[in-house]
Amino acid sequence: MPEQQERLVKFLSTAGVASRRAAGDLVKAGRIAVNGVTVFEPGFRVSPADSVCCDGKPVKPAGTLHYIMLNKPRGYVCTNSDPHARRKAVDLIRLDPPVRLFSAGRLDKESEGMILFSNDGDYVAQITHPRHEILKTYLVRVTRDFTAAELARIRSGILDQGELLRVISIDPVGKYRYRIVLNEGRKREIRRITAAAGAPTLELRRIRIGGLELGDLPSGAFRELSPEEVALTLRPYS
Repeated sequence: MPEQQERLVKFLSTAGVASRRAAGDLVKAGRIAVNGVTVFEPGFRVSPADSVCCDGKPVKPAGTLHYIMLNKPRGYVCTNSDPHARRKAVDLIRLDPPVRLFSAGRLDKESEGMILFSNDGDYVAQITHPRHEILKTYLVRVTRDFTAAELARIRSGILDQGELLRVISIDPVGKYRYRIVLNEGRKREIRRITAAAGAPTLELRRIRIGGLELGDLPSGAFRELSPEEVALTLRPYS
């Protein structure tokens, strides 16, 4: 019986090297070798018996896949690669044995709330790419209440630094407080929107991804998601 084979980019993504799209870029750049031979075709097929290396370092086949929710506190960054970052969100997650995890989207340093981590590159790509329409919900406190005209402007889209920033919805939930739903989540998008509309953001907390709520998970704590919860994170909702 022939050994089971899979596409090289899928092998790399499920091994936690990168998302499938980024893995394809690694292959095309000549950074991946199979059995000592550099491979440039992302669709190249590998079997469990093959030796795969990225930049000369062996890539271990995927073991247990982890899907983790973290309630990120303020003051932590979501990057894995910044050598100057003193407090990284991923360092709050301690698994035994240790596993290389990637964040599925980001929150800026001053923001808090729900962020997902996984060693499943395909899952990370699904959460982060806008085409999958996974909505993210935030509670935001600003410096004052928006006027009706300002809310209408936000809902119609705000042009900032050459980008059209558009929310799915924005609704008041208290004095100076709003619930905002986004699809894309561009860099500091909510802060840019509220500042352009005249009431800068003071606090920002993500409370939902897809159909999964942050709930009562304490700040700085993390937990593994059940298969049912993983499915909820991938479920667009209205």
